[in-house]
Amino acid sequence: MKKSLVLAMAMALGVTASAYAANPFSDVPAGHWAYDSINKLAAAGIVDGYGDSTFGGDRLMTRYEMAQIVAKAMAKGANVDRLAAEFADELDSLGVRVAALEKKSDNVKITGEARFRYTDSDKNGYTNDLRSRIWVKGQVNDDWSYTGMLQNTQDFKNDNGDEDVDFQRAYVEGKIGGLNVLAGRYNAFFANGNVYDTRADGIEVSYGDKVKITGYAGKGTDGTLGFYERKDDKLVKGEETYGNYAGGEISADIAKGLNLAAGYINVKDIGDIEDAENAIWHAGLTYTAGDVTLSGMYLKGDADGAAELYKDKKLGDDGYVFGLSYKGAEAAEVNSWGIWANYYNQGGQTYLAHTTDANTFDNEGFKGYGIGANYTFAKNIVGTVAYYDTESKMTDADDQIIWTDLTFTF
Repeated sequence: MKKSLVLAMAMALGVTASAYAANPFSDVPAGHWAYDSINKLAAAGIVDGYGDSTFGGDRLMTRYEMAQIVAKAMAKGANVDRLAAEFADELDSLGVRVAALEKKSDNVKITGEARFRYTDSDKNGYTNDLRSRIWVKGQVNDDWSYTGMLQNTQDFKNDNGDEDVDFQRAYVEGKIGGLNVLAGRYNAFFANGNVYDTRADGIEVSYGDKVKITGYAGKGTDGTLGFYERKDDKLVKGEETYGNYAGGEISADIAKGLNLAAGYINVKDIGDIEDAENAIWHAGLTYTAGDVTLSGMYLKGDADGAAELYKDKKLGDDGYVFGLSYKGAEAAEVNSWGIWANYYNQGGQTYLAHTTDANTFDNEGFKGYGIGANYTFAKNIVGTVAYYDTESKMTDADDQIIWTDLTFTF
């Protein structure tokens, strides 16, 4: 790196001196184009030449010499965030702390994801689409951050040219005292996804580590929350207006690798059914031993305001889910992989927007299984293949789905 290039960088620092010193360098004549700037930097104590009255403007310099210039400029209060980040290692060896400046210069992070998906369903035919997501995360301060996400889905099966970009996430995370707070439009995940796993406008507050208590409240913004009611001796699905929810969960590590969780969620104003609401309880155990994870959960629902349908418990008011997994593909680790299997048997009163990619037949209740595997083909390129076989608990309907996707993250 030439001194002339360093001088150009130094000039951008905005460093000034209150008074000019006499020309300290014999090799920088008064008529040189950089004479005034070098005098300012010398007067400010940022550059001092080589001790033999020369500046050495045509010499190559080491990174350590550049780091010394940056360090001196920092000491004078100059804004050198980018240079400090570039020469962080050298500055560290000089005893100059730049962690805060590095954090500030990297205040906003942008990441993305592109997922190509192809599925084939006996009941609903095939799906072929590309989902693109752009994530923006900004650090507000040491305790708070903001996250936003834009999403676009290109439907290759039904290409009508009307592809929208939706602002699907916008939330803040932070701490108030010993409480962790999440608020805004985020992905709500209740009962390990067996009750709800999709967007919501709400707030979550949690406390603790090995024993963690969480409370939440908000309004569902996506998913299947419409209930059925009987009209003219027919079951008619109510309008999906999603509903308002409130609830909480407590989880605890009760032994090595063993976690117990139990919780409750009450959802009101569901669909267009007057006074319709549902209260769902859940309790589950998760055991992890090395790369193997085994889980089980019991759920109990209590829906009101849906006329005969729920009074007669025709959709079922309880259910259970079992899961088994081994390892799992990591985007950053090439050739990493995982396999999993789940079994579901849930009544219609036990879920709202289920996490599974299987057919859950809205709120009819469903039972069946899913198996799958994932594999990292290259760094940040992960493939998934899965098979689901489920059937409705209210009708004779059933469905088999083959699911494949390839996800690129950046």
